[in-house]
Amino acid sequence: MTEPTPDAPLPDYDLPGNDLDPGTPTPEQTRKLSLATRIYGVLCLVDGIVTAPVLVLFMVLWGWALITDPAGLSINLDPTLTIIIFTIGIVIAVANAIALVVFGITLLRNHRRRAALVSHVLIATTIVEILVLMMLQGIGAELIRPGVQLIILIALSVTVDPSLHEERKLQRHLRDLEDREAAARGMLGRDLEGTGYIELNFFNLFWVFVVCSILGLIIEVIFHMVWVDPGVYQDRAGLLFGPFSPIYGVGACLMTIALNRFYKSNPVIIFVVSAIIGGVFEAFVSWFMQTAFGAVAWDYTGTMIFGIADPVATIFQGRTSTPFMLMWGGLGFVWIKLCLPRLLKLINLIPWKIRYSFTALCAALMLINAIMTLQALDCWFERLSGTAGTTPVEEFYARNFDNEYMENRFQSMTITPESSNRVEPDTGTQ
Repeated sequence: MTEPTPDAPLPDYDLPGNDLDPGTPTPEQTRKLSLATRIYGVLCLVDGIVTAPVLVLFMVLWGWALITDPAGLSINLDPTLTIIIFTIGIVIAVANAIALVVFGITLLRNHRRRAALVSHVLIATTIVEILVLMMLQGIGAELIRPGVQLIILIALSVTVDPSLHEERKLQRHLRDLEDREAAARGMLGRDLEGTGYIELNFFNLFWVFVVCSILGLIIEVIFHMVWVDPGVYQDRAGLLFGPFSPIYGVGACLMTIALNRFYKSNPVIIFVVSAIIGGVFEAFVSWFMQTAFGAVAWDYTGTMIFGIADPVATIFQGRTSTPFMLMWGGLGFVWIKLCLPRLLKLINLIPWKIRYSFTALCAALMLINAIMTLQALDCWFERLSGTAGTTPVEEFYARNFDNEYMENRFQSMTITPESSNRVEPDTGTQ
């Protein structure tokens, strides 16, 4: 028997249920949903039916008001940006309302698989709705409803179709067999189909995020000490706890996903794709942080190249620059060619028995860290805006993460409430 080559696909495993026709309903799929689920379906249906026409009417009136009296709706600092974000929020809310109607009907008609698919659409629209609300109003009670809806949708997306649950169990069993076979061949974590270098699963991408968040922070601190302000140390951390700069972690995940198929491609292609992805992502993060929290963590306005104004910094209003896009390009090339193979070997040192449970625990802690960071930034924003914290959450952050602590923790960041894009819900002003 010949030994398989490293790039050869693994053999198919004959697992129970693989011969089932996915188009044929199983007994589990035909079984009626629980009463609680059907009641939730009714609530979704009513919510969507009531909300959609109201939002559409509001969009019509809003558009008419903009056309007839734009001055009456203008907002102090950047009315165009506010209107764009608000309009996006309304459009997403309309799409969410329509999806809720479809979702409610599928639940009431016991179309489990279709309900599971629609729930994924609703999860996406709900996440966008939460981001829009954060940019317009910060973190407050208005996030409770979409937050609860998101939790319910995630739970239903997993449980509403039992056949999907069985498929996932089979997939986990197959993954375990494949992982053991791949480990024996020295291919653990690799894309066994050969279309890319690394397998794009949660385990791999999460540890790419963690490691690159740490490495990115180290690189940025060293760059600041050597180039920006020689000899002066500045904490460039981006989360409330730990040595993490999440922009580099997320950037590394985006580059890994985008460049996975190009790891054998021309170095120029890798460099250009990395530069574009990194630069655009950096600009988006800067825009979101300033829009939502008035936070400015970097500003490349005034950057000069060969004695002339940097065109990239000018186009992106100082949110990224040509040198940093070139740096992203270089990092992407070094990452996909040199670092990723070594990192893959490193993360696969995590023992078999704890690799997934340990990763889930670390992911939960990282999520808590991110949520607390956003809440701390929001409370910092409120304090600098002159708004006294009255809720227990605001008092907790004021007591444990006051202005002095935040300034020391986020040394590269400044909060300027006047440059944010928040809209007061009662007055419609900033």
